Amino acid sequence: MSLAAFHSLELQVRRRVSGLMYGDNEGIRLGPGSVAEEVVRYQPGDDVRRIDWNVTARSMDSYVWRPRADHELETWVLLDETPSMAFGTDVTEKGDLAAQVAGAIGLLTDGPGNRMGIARLTVDGMAYSRPLASRKAARRAVVTPDRPARDGVAEVDLTTGLDELSRRARRPGLRIVVSDLLGADGTIERPFAWERALRRMAVRNQVVVVEIIDPRDLSLPDVGHLVLVDPESGRQREISTSDRRTRAAFDSAAQQFRIDTTDAVRAAGCQHVVLRTDQDWLLGLARFVQRWNRS
Repeated sequence: MSLAAFHSLELQVRRRVSGLMYGDNEGIRLGPGSVAEEVVRYQPGDDVRRIDWNVTARSMDSYVWRPRADHELETWVLLDETPSMAFGTDVTEKGDLAAQVAGAIGLLTDGPGNRMGIARLTVDGMAYSRPLASRKAARRAVVTPDRPARDGVAEVDLTTGLDELSRRARRPGLRIVVSDLLGADGTIERPFAWERALRRMAVRNQVVVVEIIDPRDLSLPDVGHLVLVDPESGRQREISTSDRRTRAAFDSAAQQFRIDTTDAVRAAGCQHVVLRTDQDWLLGLARFVQRWNRS
């Protein structure tokens, strides 16, 4: 995507999606800050300016309040760039949409001191881009040279990628996982291999799973005989799409997979948003942000 396209994306995000994580981010630990979190008995060395006079007067003993720490927001985006993401039958490919989502996240989290890093899950393993100021990271995510398509099974799957990122990015913050959630082994039934890793990540972070789908992930058209190739494993299978039962079985399995992924993400304690290559993804992101801000 060109620099001009990035500026166009920035304009659309500013106009249509307001405030995901602007400004200061409230920490999850006690420490230097301004918001009172708990009141404790005064100990030598405590800041006398934080004496809670109301509690002190009622208890006839000195109490001070301890604040919740304020700190900048550190965001990491895990971008799935495995072969199944190099697929699209409508406006864009899933991989291109994922890059635009990463750019939008960087623009939405832009604020004083906020940073964003990008972890790419590729067939060669994990590739990391160190955290930068969120807007700079957004530009880096979107304005990148085209990469040659790579076939084959990824050296690490989504499960390993989640665990590796959790070990690398130890500071609590926001984690965005952008993927079609399709595994290299073709498993479409729960429990999914990545569920535990996602649950572990959500213990210390706010986690949002952005699931990218294409219309052909949901429904099989009637176009006669086809040779289908699994982009993750290379396996081939010839089927007749004119067979009504085959199309019905595909559609039913695809619908159940969507239900199961939604349940799995929610069970892990994560937020979930589904974006499609054939729809206005910015509108979908805006609706999600509005729901999140109200929660």
